[in-house]
This record gives sequence, C-alpha cells and structure tokens, in this order.
Amino acid sequence: IFRPLIYQVGDVRITALGGFQEVGRSAILVQTRESQVLLDCGINPGASAPFDAFPRLDVSQFDLEALDAVVISHAHLDHCGLLPFLFKYGYDGPVYCSAPTSSLMTLLQLDYLDVMSKQGVMPPYDQKDVRECVLHTFPLRYGVVTDIAPDIRLTLHNAGHILGSSIIHLHIGEGLHNIVYTGDFKYGRTTLLEPAATEFPRVETIITESTYGAPQDIMPSRVEAEQRLANVINETLDKHGKVLIPVPAVGRAQEIMLIIDSYMRKGLIKEAPVFIEGMISEATAIHTAYPEYLGREVRNSILHEGVNPFQSEYFTIVEHPSAREEIIEGRESIILATSGMLEGGPVIEYFKRLAPDEKNTIIFVSYQIEGTLGRRVQKGIAEVPMLNSEGKIEIVKVRMRVESIEGFSGHSDRRQIINYIRKVTPKPEKVIVCHGEKAKCYSIAEYLRRKFNLDAIAPRVLETIRLR
Repeated sequence: IFRPLIYQVGDVRITALGGFQEVGRSAILVQTRESQVLLDCGINPGASAPFDAFPRLDVSQFDLEALDAVVISHAHLDHCGLLPFLFKYGYDGPVYCSAPTSSLMTLLQLDYLDVMSKQGVMPPYDQKDVRECVLHTFPLRYGVVTDIAPDIRLTLHNAGHILGSSIIHLHIGEGLHNIVYTGDFKYGRTTLLEPAATEFPRVETIITESTYGAPQDIMPSRVEAEQRLANVINETLDKHGKVLIPVPAVGRAQEIMLIIDSYMRKGLIKEAPVFIEGMISEATAIHTAYPEYLGREVRNSILHEGVNPFQSEYFTIVEHPSAREEIIEGRESIILATSGMLEGGPVIEYFKRLAPDEKNTIIFVSYQIEGTLGRRVQKGIAEVPMLNSEGKIEIVKVRMRVESIEGFSGHSDRRQIINYIRKVTPKPEKVIVCHGEKAKCYSIAEYLRRKFNLDAIAPRVLETIRLR
C-alpha cells in the first residue's frame, strides 16, 4: 500500500459489475493506472438464472490477482453475499468495512450457506471461505482516513440504512478525483439510526442508489407508517388472527421490534405475545454490542439508562422449530421471522400454515425484489406451490390479508434521494445512478439533469465510465 507510485496518477474509471438498472448483486470496480478496488460484492436473491445471480466477475477488466482491496458498504447479502467466493478463488488482500458490518456480514453469509444447504442448492463457497474472509477484514470507524492502495484513501461515513452501513468516500491521488458511493442509504432519522452523512472533504462523482426512485415512490411519514402498522395489527388481533411479519434479520427486524415494544407499552397496540424466530436474536445481540452506532435515544437507553429495549418482556425468542406448532395452533400473536422476501428461512413454515386462513395477516415492511416469492404474494398471487415436509409439492391457498407498509424502509424515497444530492457538500459534478429497477434509475438521472443541471447517468451492467 505504501510503495512508491509506479505510474503517474490518472485514468480513473469505474466498471459496473452488478446492481445497475437492477436491485441485487451490487459490485463496482474502481480502477486507476495504479490500483484496482472493488466496492461491494453481492448476490441477487431474486434471480432465477445463476448468470444473473452474481456480479460479472468473468469480464476482462476484473482481475482477481490485481485487486488491491475490497470495500463493503453494509452487511445485506445483495452487497456482501459473494465476498467469500473471492477468497475461494485465491484473493488474498484486505476487506474494509465498519466494525458492525464485519460481525453482521459473517452472520448473514453463514446463514446464506445454511439456507442453501436446506434447499439442496450448491452454494458458491463454503464455511472455510467465510473464515478466510473474516481473517482478512479490517474493521474501520466512521471518519477515519485509511490508505488502501498507493493512490487511494478510504473514509467511511454513516449511511443510516442498517447498523454499521457506510457511505464510502474514495480520495484518489493527491486531490485528483473523489468518489462518494452511497451504498444503500437513508436520508432521514429512524427509530434505530441517525440520517446519512452529507458533508465530505471533497466530492467530484457521487454514485447513488435509487431503490425508491420512481415519481410515485413517496413514502408516508414515520408517524403515519407506525400508526398504520398498529392499526393493521390491532384489527387482526381483534379477529383472533395472527400477524406474520417477514423481516430481514438486520435492520428492519430491530426497527419493528422497537416500535412494537414502544406501542404496546403505551397501550396503542393490543398486548399479545411477540414471537421472534430466525437469525433476528443474533443480529439484535450485535446491535446491543455496538450502541455507539445506533440513534441517540436507543444509544442513551442502552448506555446510560441500562434499559435494553430489544429485551422487552413482550418478546419470546423461538429457540427450536418444534415450538412452531404451538405458536400456529395457539392464541392470537405477532410473529417476526426471517427471511424478509419469503425466500427460505423459518418464515416459510409460518406462511404455509397461516396463509389459508383469512383471519391472519401478512405485513411486508421491507423491499421485495422482483422474482422473489414475497413480491408475488405482495402482487396478490392466490395460490403458491410449496414443498411440504415429505419433499412433495403442495398448493398453498393465500387467503390471508396482505398488507405492505412503506414508511419503514431503510432506503431513501424519491424525495430523500433528491434532497440528499442537493445537500451533499461540496456539490458533485457527476452523478451515477444504480441499485434500482431500470425505469427508476433513468427517472432519477433525468430529474437530476433537468433540475440541478448535473451530469447524471444510469449505466447498465458491464459499462465502464471514465471519470478522469
């Protein structure tokens, strides 16, 4: 890293290897004459063909031998799910991310392997590769400048998306070019986290997500979303039904737990047992281990008041699958289970058993990627073919109430994305839009060009853009 430069600094370019005009398999290759750095290395959980599931590491621009560093923005699998694969094929360099990301990433990668083996699918790497990945990871604090290549310095800033999620700032050469990659970010305060950072020493190019970038993607306020959640839960419990909330183990699960706990304490949600299953409890323990990364109120509660809101008396951790039968047959309750898109995980068992009864409700509180079962249920599919315990296909009728509540997303909505680009200081010259469906990427880029007179583009996967 500290060797003298061989070439003069120049030729800064990025290649889109995944996550452009699509959501999933995020991967961006940053190249200079001197160095090569990979930003994120994810999978696409909704892809049916393996070719679309992983980043395009098969292209000539990507050379594993020449890779200087990998930087991971946050722990969701669409951003870090394929990282151990690099170690399987001989990558021996460093991985940089925030300390919470380092812990959460390992948890989610191991769970991914577990889900794959249960589904009888051959995973792209094994536990040995995940261990190798851990040994090469350097956890960094926000705001600390680190040399990661002879001509590249890295600084991480809070992204407000999930615990430890980072906006990546790359300073190339001695002030030649500065790239800010937002990863997934939330420009608004949530129960769990502070909003994304907007101030950087220098910015020329910003690479932004656009998950909720369509003109109609305006989310309700947090208060409205919380009230709607409370209403739907109360209506279901009043009918003696059960509420199933599929959640990603990291981020949304903890957010919903805090809201349910707070509303039950205030008497705004009817008291009922809240069952928590899947990796949520492990992920929650990691949240408790890093209180300094959480929002002000939760942080103060854990550090100064000695009250851990994640350990509420309303919550019951489901320790073993054998307890499910009792929960399903028992009285009205709320069930939080992984995975958030109904692609495997314990939520599948609950869904299978609860879906045929119209007294029950499923509430989606997170983004459902195109191609996932979650997206199909969200769109109103009436029957779902599923494997039963004997491994045979059975048809599950979906008669339960299906609700989607937007305001809890850890992503920024259209207004927040636009406000964020407007607020970033100093003002960027170029904006590259990624991590959104094709129409949303185009829509955001077009708006930024028209409104702010910025050079905004929405490239496709495999396009290379020269920045300097």
